[in-house]
Amino acid sequence: MAYHETDHEIGVTVESIRPRHHPLDSATPSVPGPGSAGLLERDDALELLAAETDRALNGSGRLVLFRAPTGTGRSALLEVAAQQGAKLGMQVLRAHASADCPGAPLALVQRLLAAESDPGDLHSAPQTPKLSRHSSRLWRLLCGYAAVSPLLITVDDVHLADQASRNWLTEAARRLTGMPVLMVVTERGQYDITPPRAGLAYTLPPDTVRMHALAPLSRAAAAELVRGALGPDTSDAWLDGCVRAGAGNPLLLRSLLDDLRAAFPYGASDSSGPEPRLPERCAELYPGAFVAAVSWWLKSTGHESTLVARALAELEGSAPQQCDEGRQEDSEQGVGGRRFPDGAGTSDLRPGAAGPGEPDPGLDFVDFLAELTGADPDRVAGWVAAMIRLGLLRRSGTGVPRFAHPLLRGAVLDGWPRSHRQSLHHRAAELRRRRGDGAEAVAGHLLRTSPAGADGGTEPPGAAGGGGPVDRALLDAAAEASRAGRTGAAALYLRRALDEPLPRERRSAVLTELGELEFTTQRTGGIPRLAEALRLQEQPRGRVLAAVNLGNALANQGRPHAALDVLRDLGPLDAEPVLARTVQTASAFFSDHDPEIRRAVHTRLRERAEQSPDWISPALRALLIRYRAAAGALSAASAVEQIRQLLAAPEDPLLVPYLLATAAAVAQWADAPDDAERLVRAGLTEHWLTPLHPVHRSLLDSRADTAAARGQYQWLLEETADKLRTPADAARTGVSNLLAHRVIALAERGRAAEAERLIADIDVEEANDSWELNRFLYARGVLRASVGDPAGALADFRECGRRQLGRDVESLVITPWRSAAAECLLLLGETPQALALAEEDSRYAAAWGTPRVRGRALRVLGAATGGRRGLELTAEAVGILRGTSLDIELIPALVTHGLQLTAAGQPRRARPLLREAATAAERLGAIRLSSSAERALRASGSRRWNTSLTGPDSLTAGERRIAALAADGRTNAEISELLHLALRTVETHLTSTYRKLGIRRRVDLRAVLSSDAEDPV
Repeated sequence: MAYHETDHEIGVTVESIRPRHHPLDSATPSVPGPGSAGLLERDDALELLAAETDRALNGSGRLVLFRAPTGTGRSALLEVAAQQGAKLGMQVLRAHASADCPGAPLALVQRLLAAESDPGDLHSAPQTPKLSRHSSRLWRLLCGYAAVSPLLITVDDVHLADQASRNWLTEAARRLTGMPVLMVVTERGQYDITPPRAGLAYTLPPDTVRMHALAPLSRAAAAELVRGALGPDTSDAWLDGCVRAGAGNPLLLRSLLDDLRAAFPYGASDSSGPEPRLPERCAELYPGAFVAAVSWWLKSTGHESTLVARALAELEGSAPQQCDEGRQEDSEQGVGGRRFPDGAGTSDLRPGAAGPGEPDPGLDFVDFLAELTGADPDRVAGWVAAMIRLGLLRRSGTGVPRFAHPLLRGAVLDGWPRSHRQSLHHRAAELRRRRGDGAEAVAGHLLRTSPAGADGGTEPPGAAGGGGPVDRALLDAAAEASRAGRTGAAALYLRRALDEPLPRERRSAVLTELGELEFTTQRTGGIPRLAEALRLQEQPRGRVLAAVNLGNALANQGRPHAALDVLRDLGPLDAEPVLARTVQTASAFFSDHDPEIRRAVHTRLRERAEQSPDWISPALRALLIRYRAAAGALSAASAVEQIRQLLAAPEDPLLVPYLLATAAAVAQWADAPDDAERLVRAGLTEHWLTPLHPVHRSLLDSRADTAAARGQYQWLLEETADKLRTPADAARTGVSNLLAHRVIALAERGRAAEAERLIADIDVEEANDSWELNRFLYARGVLRASVGDPAGALADFRECGRRQLGRDVESLVITPWRSAAAECLLLLGETPQALALAEEDSRYAAAWGTPRVRGRALRVLGAATGGRRGLELTAEAVGILRGTSLDIELIPALVTHGLQLTAAGQPRRARPLLREAATAAERLGAIRLSSSAERALRASGSRRWNTSLTGPDSLTAGERRIAALAADGRTNAEISELLHLALRTVETHLTSTYRKLGIRRRVDLRAVLSSDAEDPV
């Protein structure tokens, strides 16, 4: 569509700007639009026109030149001048220069004066006698007009006029003194990349011309215009968005308001509903006046400025997103709908101002933009500064220029072919590579391109495209992002790398790496990628490793049968004994996810060990030891001794991680936490284990088990904060060992309500029948017992036991469900059943022989037995556990023995034990155990029920008041001012509060305090 600036600049009448109803406004505005008062913020210009008009009427004319950027209302001023002149009886001659008009010499002046032309004159070259004679005739014609009446001449967009006409106007301006002629001319005055030619008044003496520059509208004036068009009740969000998108430019702002009134007409939305948001995509605007206005503005700037503006708009998606005031734009969407990582493309430009001696990121980006577009760096820097001054651009937190609003950016890019954008990013990637920018800075541009040949596209010579260079840059960026912990960005780079033509082996490696990332971030668990990686592998070793990766992903999705099928499909590996043993060992790990498979795999493994003992490696023997230990067929001393011998034996590097993981589990069961932690560290640091390796998760579980045995609940809460539900876990079935530990830690820290919310949506019936489900059932039982629901806890403990026995797990080294169930039965008055379970547990504990299991079993057995014999058993439990660094088991033993002593009429003997238990519980931050000890102390007649050292109950009134304000989001300074306390006092109280509550972060206050309020212990 044809688009002329003069048709769309700000009008001057009420009718031209009368608003329609705003979608947020149900009534017609009661105030007239701002146009009724004339041009906004143009009083100086109008006063200048009035003064110069009077001067011309008095017989002394002059040239008035209005210079302004496109769209700021130059034509509107000429209209006002013409109206004023006509009212005062002046004869008005008007002309409008246009780039589309014929460029014949003096064509503009001829149209202005309505002169008949001689065809020979019109085609004469400049400075020829014929042209000079024609120029003189035109001057005489002007003088003739002026002799009849005062004359007003208006010329719009004189910068587009032919040079001969410009020369004529300049020369005429010199002669106006003493003549009743006022010449009012508008000229575009804006900083462009291409240097402009000299202005019309460049050579005129000061007394012959009055120049006036039109500034963009102020925010107040723009806001007045918006509310005049959309209604006085326009929301602040809409107002701010319109002002930023209009950038103080009447042309752009008016066009935007036209579109908004059309796109959001009266009655389009329910006034009682939520406020519609201001669009951020130009596609949401109809009929498109705003896009057309921006297109006109771009056209007026010239080709070079347009290219720089579009390059800046396209690269804006590469600017650091964290510095953009939380704004989410369509720039984050890339080729094929990809979502780009934060900072992609300009990751070398860090947030914040540059420090002393450091380069300014904004200046560096401007230099980059200039080199990318081939423009003069000085002109680009000037253009950016000018656009910021006009309000079209702004600086982000890094100093990098950005468009003031997504609508502006989208309109600048509208209609720019996709192939041109991709070509820009190819050049940008190559330029960044040459400049030595980071791998992600290069890859961020490649994400926005298509592979060579895709969609018929080609890459320019020398660009960073073409197979090898592109995939190398993307893989380097993926590695860089992975090291920084930004797995989402790494996955984007890898997916784009797969679009390139890669060799078979390299494609398989990329698929595996991507599958590893998707294993923990996608609901598919990376399985399609891993299956494709396995298909591409041709060498036996590569096929085995790929099959193990795929099998582990399947097993963790609850598909152990499919996992074993993948390994069986590898076929016989008799010629590769190490690979065959690797497959057998991995199968044993996968079988833990299903009880029947577990029994069958270990049965075959045991038979193989009997038939071919030389074939069984140390890693496989360790698995057999672990199986027998869990079945209650070995003592801890025997198991540990055998494991130590296996650790000293030679083992293939492929199998060493499996051996370490199995040894760590047995060491943790055998009350050797230091050995367990050492083995876990060795497995995680000395061997390259990805999350896809079956051993990786086993080692993390052993580390968590060891921390739980030591009562390190705060560490467990911190460790499991971000490692619970993966996208592969359905919300109703997302059970895991780490989740079980978190639930128990929350219950022990007095945050039972939080734990209940965490597991509220888990359906045990739909969960996979794995060993992790057994752990979860035990943890839920502990939680239910902590909130006074022994019947519910008993059901969980019994179900845990039933499932464990179905897996041949008889020993209490994994979950002591019998002891826990016996305690619930005692609370329910079912002493005979409790005693039977306690006696059974005691037999297994004696067989295993470690202090932890023996002390726990004797404690519960003593409580179930009662009487003198019960006292002896609980005393023995205390004796076994004291001095073993197993306070988490010693504390309940001390409490149980103390309660029995109190019941036997010996409270004085009980109190020291109970105080010891309370002190140890407070030291661990075990609030539930601490509360049990406090209750037992009260029962013994001790006065120590107000001296809690930890937990919400331990807070003083001042600490609780300050903690409540901090939990509500108040800063230390605000709390200090509100309570009239010194800032140091507030900080001291909060430090004490964190220690008592066992937390380290301010954000944990709300959860702890709310749990205390909802679920008092």
